[in-house]
Amino acid sequence: CIVGIDPEWSKLPECYRVQPKPEAVLQWAKDVIDAVVDIVPAVKPQMAFFEVLGWEGLRVHQQVVAYAHKKGLLVIDDSKRNDIGNTAKAYAYAHLAKDGPINADFMTVSPFLGTDSLQPFLDTAADEGKGVFVLVKTSNPSSVEISEAINSHGETIREWLASYVHAQGQRLVGASGYSAIGAVVGATYPKEAQQLRQLMLRQFFLVPGFGAQGGGAEDVIPCFNPDGLGAVISSSRGILYHHLAVEGFDHTREAYRAIVRQQAQEMQRAVYQALKGAYPEMVY
Repeated sequence: CIVGIDPEWSKLPECYRVQPKPEAVLQWAKDVIDAVVDIVPAVKPQMAFFEVLGWEGLRVHQQVVAYAHKKGLLVIDDSKRNDIGNTAKAYAYAHLAKDGPINADFMTVSPFLGTDSLQPFLDTAADEGKGVFVLVKTSNPSSVEISEAINSHGETIREWLASYVHAQGQRLVGASGYSAIGAVVGATYPKEAQQLRQLMLRQFFLVPGFGAQGGGAEDVIPCFNPDGLGAVISSSRGILYHHLAVEGFDHTREAYRAIVRQQAQEMQRAVYQALKGAYPEMVY
């Protein structure tokens, strides 16, 4: 399980919003990281929520990535970038290169400009020892408009993408047996996730949609392999903004960190219990 870093200004506790927005968001993000650092292996900052702050937001995003790294966490840069030619190379360098401005460990990429647009991201990941998550089946309801469309070979687009991701990922399979090229597969489509798992046995699934978007612990089980490995379950709003539903919340940083930590632990417990029930032979 991992935690998203999605700073929605109007939802931040009042104790942060007494500062200018860039400083407030940075302090808030650091507090979230500190609250979950010993619970999760990674955090997933969503670039859009930093971009709304302008150039200062991009600086804060870089600082959040650096802080997470300092604390020993991996960073999945949820930017869903893509373009063609040199523009794709520029995106890949900016987000993944070790000497680039962001230096994330993984990033999300859109495949809908075709395979030539993905190649710079795959090449950069290979060269830099990083990884990418390709959008295959996203959690939003209208994703079916594209993912379930049938191509000229009689496959759904998600099936074709899964085969492509599997094939491309073979060159980056590590000692663990999993590839650095993974797939985004939403928690809200468990039936489709089960089919996709059979097509991508060596891929990590980045699974959004848990919690506030409607996905539950039982829904994410098909994203895992029977050994209990292979998926990274992400929750953002359900952890970051649960304080809005807590009666008597006093808007202090200490109370907020405690709520974030409790929600992360509850997500972890729920997923683990569901996995144990489904896969009694899992390896942990």
